[in-house]
Amino acid sequence: MPVKRPPKDTNELAKYILDVTTGKTKKIVPPRRNPHAQALGRLGGLKGGKARAETLTTRQRKQSAKKAAQARWKDKS
Repeated sequence: MPVKRPPKDTNELAKYILDVTTGKTKKIVPPRRNPHAQALGRLGGLKGGKARAETLTTRQRKQSAKKAAQARWKDKS
């Protein structure tokens, strides 16, 4: 069964809110996230950047840093 979400269209959202407040439809409750999956994802995220930096060569790190600096200062000049 697909997860239902509130509509994004403004008119449909207004109708949905009205239907919920008048009791015509039930409020859509998003599913709860699995805390164990969240913990595993966090563990991978914590070691991901460090592991990637260890595998990059000096030249690759410099290229990545230049690209990041150019993106950061793109609209500033």
